[in-house]
Amino acid sequence: MSGTQLTLTVSGGSAADAQTVVRALESAFGPADESPGNDGGQSTVHTAAFTVGTEDLAPSRPTETPLSAPVTVTVQGTPAAVRRASDTLAGAFTTQDRGSVSGDQEQEQQLFLEP
Repeated sequence: MSGTQLTLTVSGGSAADAQTVVRALESAFGPADESPGNDGGQSTVHTAAFTVGTEDLAPSRPTETPLSAPVTVTVQGTPAAVRRASDTLAGAFTTQDRGSVSGDQEQEQQLFLEP
Protein backbone atom coordinates (compact mmCIF):
# COMPACT_ATOMS: atom_id res chain seq x y z
CA MET A 1 0.00 0.00 0.00
CA SER A 2 1.39 3.35 -1.01
CA GLY A 3 1.27 6.36 1.31
CA THR A 4 2.17 9.99 1.62
CA GLN A 5 4.10 11.92 4.26
CA LEU A 6 2.73 13.96 7.12
CA THR A 7 5.46 16.14 8.58
CA LEU A 8 5.36 17.69 12.01
CA THR A 9 7.39 20.55 13.44
CA VAL A 10 7.22 21.39 17.15
CA SER A 11 8.75 24.58 18.54
CA GLY A 12 8.80 25.74 22.14
CA GLY A 13 8.77 23.37 25.07
CA SER A 14 11.27 20.57 25.50
CA ALA A 15 12.21 17.43 23.58
CA ALA A 16 9.91 15.56 25.99
CA ASP A 17 7.02 17.85 24.97
CA ALA A 18 7.75 17.16 21.29
CA GLN A 19 7.76 13.43 22.03
CA THR A 20 4.40 13.81 23.83
CA VAL A 21 2.92 15.44 20.71
CA VAL A 22 4.34 12.67 18.50
CA ARG A 23 2.90 9.97 20.80
CA ALA A 24 -0.52 11.61 20.54
CA LEU A 25 -0.33 11.48 16.73
CA GLU A 26 0.86 7.86 16.80
CA SER A 27 -2.62 6.96 18.08
CA ALA A 28 -3.97 8.14 14.70
CA PHE A 29 -1.10 7.36 12.29
CA GLY A 30 0.93 4.54 13.85
CA PRO A 31 4.62 4.81 14.72
CA ALA A 32 6.50 7.83 13.41
CA ASP A 33 9.05 7.28 10.64
CA GLU A 34 11.20 9.98 12.21
CA SER A 35 10.83 11.14 15.78
CA PRO A 36 12.47 13.81 17.95
CA GLY A 37 15.21 12.55 20.22
CA ASN A 38 16.33 13.76 23.59
CA ASP A 39 19.15 16.16 22.78
CA GLY A 40 19.68 17.55 26.24
CA GLY A 41 17.85 20.77 25.48
CA GLN A 42 20.02 21.80 22.51
CA SER A 43 17.23 22.00 19.89
CA THR A 44 14.56 24.65 19.77
CA VAL A 45 12.63 22.99 16.94
CA HIS A 46 11.82 19.27 16.77
CA THR A 47 10.58 17.39 13.72
CA ALA A 48 8.84 14.10 13.03
CA ALA A 49 7.36 12.38 10.00
CA PHE A 50 4.62 9.81 9.48
CA THR A 51 3.73 7.71 6.46
CA VAL A 52 0.01 8.12 5.85
CA GLY A 53 -1.74 5.22 4.15
CA THR A 54 -4.53 5.53 1.65
CA GLU A 55 -7.20 4.19 4.03
CA ASP A 56 -10.03 6.38 5.30
CA LEU A 57 -8.57 8.94 7.68
CA ALA A 58 -10.76 9.49 10.72
CA PRO A 59 -9.60 11.28 13.88
CA SER A 60 -8.43 9.19 16.81
CA ARG A 61 -8.84 10.01 20.50
CA PRO A 62 -5.52 9.58 22.32
CA THR A 63 -5.12 9.68 26.07
CA GLU A 64 -4.68 13.25 27.27
CA THR A 65 -1.09 13.96 28.32
CA PRO A 66 0.05 17.25 29.83
CA LEU A 67 2.77 19.36 28.27
CA SER A 68 5.33 21.14 30.45
CA ALA A 69 5.14 24.32 28.33
CA PRO A 70 3.13 25.74 25.42
CA VAL A 71 4.27 24.57 21.99
CA THR A 72 3.59 25.61 18.42
CA VAL A 73 2.94 22.70 16.07
CA THR A 74 2.97 22.85 12.29
CA VAL A 75 1.60 19.85 10.36
CA GLN A 76 1.96 19.50 6.60
CA GLY A 77 0.51 16.85 4.29
CA THR A 78 -2.63 15.98 2.39
CA PRO A 79 -5.75 17.87 3.50
CA ALA A 80 -7.25 14.66 4.97
CA ALA A 81 -4.08 13.85 6.94
CA VAL A 82 -3.74 17.43 8.23
CA ARG A 83 -7.39 17.42 9.30
CA ARG A 84 -6.92 14.08 11.09
CA ALA A 85 -3.78 15.35 12.85
CA SER A 86 -5.52 18.57 13.89
CA ASP A 87 -8.56 16.69 15.23
CA THR A 88 -6.34 14.21 17.08
CA LEU A 89 -4.29 16.98 18.72
CA ALA A 90 -7.47 18.89 19.64
CA GLY A 91 -8.69 15.74 21.40
CA ALA A 92 -5.48 15.42 23.41
CA PHE A 93 -4.55 19.03 24.19
CA THR A 94 -6.01 22.49 24.56
CA THR A 95 -5.43 23.92 21.09
CA GLN A 96 -5.73 27.21 19.26
CA ASP A 97 -5.79 27.21 15.47
CA ARG A 98 -3.18 29.68 14.21
CA GLY A 99 -4.10 29.34 10.54
CA SER A 100 -3.54 27.20 7.50
CA VAL A 101 -2.25 27.44 3.95
CA SER A 102 -3.46 25.21 1.13
CA GLY A 103 -1.61 24.23 -2.01
CA ASP A 104 -2.59 22.09 -4.98
CA GLN A 105 -2.35 18.76 -3.18
CA GLU A 106 -1.21 19.52 0.32
CA GLN A 107 -2.02 21.73 3.26
CA GLU A 108 -0.10 23.23 6.16
CA GLN A 109 -1.72 24.10 9.49
CA GLN A 110 -0.28 25.73 12.59
CA LEU A 111 -1.65 25.00 16.05
CA PHE A 112 -0.75 26.38 19.47
CA LEU A 113 -0.95 23.70 22.19
CA GLU A 114 -1.25 24.70 25.84
CA PRO A 115 -0.29 22.67 28.91
